[in-house]
Amino acid sequence: MQTINRTQLFRASCLSLLVTSLSFGIRAGILGDLGTKFELNASQLGTITATAFWGFPLAVVIGGIIVDIIGMKRLLVMAFLFHLTGILLTIFATGYWTLFFSTLVIGIANGTVEAACNPLVTSLYTENKTTKLSHFHLWFPGGIVIGTLIVTLFKLIGLNWQVQVGMMLIPTLIYGYLFSRLDFPVTERVASGVSTAGMYKAVASPLFIFMFICMFGTAITELFTGQWLDVLLKNVTSNALLLLTLDTGVMVVGRAFAKPVLKRFSPQMVLLISTTLAALGLYLLSTMTGDIIFLAAIIFGMGVCFFWPTMLGFVSENIPKSGALGLNLMGGAGMFAVSLYTIVMGKYYDGIVASKLPAGADPAVYLKAAPGTDMAKALESAKSLAGPDVLHLTLAIPLVLIVAFAGLVFYMRGKNKTAPLTTIAV
Repeated sequence: MQTINRTQLFRASCLSLLVTSLSFGIRAGILGDLGTKFELNASQLGTITATAFWGFPLAVVIGGIIVDIIGMKRLLVMAFLFHLTGILLTIFATGYWTLFFSTLVIGIANGTVEAACNPLVTSLYTENKTTKLSHFHLWFPGGIVIGTLIVTLFKLIGLNWQVQVGMMLIPTLIYGYLFSRLDFPVTERVASGVSTAGMYKAVASPLFIFMFICMFGTAITELFTGQWLDVLLKNVTSNALLLLTLDTGVMVVGRAFAKPVLKRFSPQMVLLISTTLAALGLYLLSTMTGDIIFLAAIIFGMGVCFFWPTMLGFVSENIPKSGALGLNLMGGAGMFAVSLYTIVMGKYYDGIVASKLPAGADPAVYLKAAPGTDMAKALESAKSLAGPDVLHLTLAIPLVLIVAFAGLVFYMRGKNKTAPLTTIAV
């Protein structure tokens, strides 16, 4: 007879998500080092970064389709093996293509973790899904904070980027061991008896399609900005990596206190408030200089704090028949959008940098210039203009989302007035 220990399963899930987020935080911190070590430009770095976002939607969508069939435990064993392989490939990378494939494998591992753990959390805590998803997902920004601090500390003491990446092996081995020993429940959809046809009908509903499209924007606003903050603003402030740490630190605190927030506001109202704050923070990040930029990072962190878990929680609570597939389609949509946007913005960034250099200049030559030379200074000046410009362009996304989520608030208000009175536990 199975004994489901939901506390231990939840803790192991958080640890697996910690590995996922460490891969983001450490990669964000070493992105500049990789560019220097392997002589990669922003477009190449953007493509490498994007592979993690390609692997994620591929794994999360396939996982969403098969998780009800093979079970969440087998899926998490696969995630462990992918993480282990991807980390080792990164440590022994020799150039562009090895970094490309190692990042792709880690992206597949990350997507597999979400494909199993999101439905696991909603199956374990059917009475307060959005709150527990927020508690679970606080380990994503939490891992980014830990990752960026590891990078900062290891750089100060002179340890190379391979050692920084190798730190991810410790939590990977622990979560693999924990999951191998625990019993798992079936998914909520299977437990409730919803048919496969009913699940596919739910993900084809207008409300799900609307949320699916909005996920593109919330994911880009949160993840693209966070992943590229060090690259985009390192020529604007000497503490660009600490900006990322501050931003994600605010997200950790916010998600830890999700319960009182969700008691006060509905999920759709949380999304509207979050988008407004994210837009304000992004505007300040793209226009301000000096110490005020740290206030901008705090506001931006408050804005994106609830995006991911609330989007998933809204779907799980309001379209429950969509099941694990619905949750994983949402995650896949977000990561796929980020992958495309990262590539486009990498090329856009390179284009701005090239346009700010002297006429006829070859950016590749300037990239190899020795520090302190006129060419190096000219490149730094061009980058200091390009980074804020990319953020300013990205600002259009949360501005559109403000309108979309305002409409959602009014739609749900009208829908709830016509529905029977119910109490939702959070």
